[in-house]
Amino acid sequence: MLKIHLIKAFQDNYIWCIEDTTSHDCIVVDPGDSSPVKNYLDKNKLTLKGILITHHHFDHTGGINSLTEAAPIDVYGPENPKITSITHPLKNNDQITLLGTRFLIKEVPGHTLDHIAFYSEKDTSHKDSWLFCGDTLFSAGCGRLFEGTPSQMLNSLKTLINFPHETEVYCTHEYTLANLSFAKAVLPNSEETNTYFNHCQQKITEGFSTIPTTIKTELSINPFLNCTKNELVHAVCKHSNSTDNSELAIFTALRSWKDNF
Repeated sequence: MLKIHLIKAFQDNYIWCIEDTTSHDCIVVDPGDSSPVKNYLDKNKLTLKGILITHHHFDHTGGINSLTEAAPIDVYGPENPKITSITHPLKNNDQITLLGTRFLIKEVPGHTLDHIAFYSEKDTSHKDSWLFCGDTLFSAGCGRLFEGTPSQMLNSLKTLINFPHETEVYCTHEYTLANLSFAKAVLPNSEETNTYFNHCQQKITEGFSTIPTTIKTELSINPFLNCTKNELVHAVCKHSNSTDNSELAIFTALRSWKDNF
């Protein structure tokens, strides 16, 4: 069976380790720092068999060379010459099989132009569907637009929420409380948002992560996934002093609001 373990890095990065509990082989997702990964692998006597990369930012790729210097390791990631260590470049709708489970690749530009996500449907090796979405979809938020356009990000988010609602979402930063604080400012009377904020605040207080989340949860509390709902449209138009209530205009104004929140 496969299980997922969280490895913390830097201030708020999450590196995900997918482990085969029988063979003790594993793959890691977005290892920006090799040190905590090596420590975890050594402590648990795991053998690294592959690396998944979602995009080129250094806090997601910085540990690759150190992890692959001792032995050749397959590195799967976007077709981007900036990431020289990629051995298996991937494009939209490619499929790969690692640790006996299949991953579907989706291109999700917005945060960066090269961003991809890895989706693994539940099978005999794991009972839940998994989505490794890097910095595209966060719990209660989405990635800042460093390279892409609002239209690209909006379409990328729509791609991701088309996966089954019970899919577990493994993003790569602990931004949940900050994102929920913004969501509360946008919709202060949202019972779902306020309740989930309290739930996540309790988890953080107790030393737990708020990730994974699920597609179902995000559809109820993530403002960036609800840009056609009347209450949110009204709040964003009022804040931006605009009458353009198209979905893209609302998303664009909402992202700008969050950037300056």
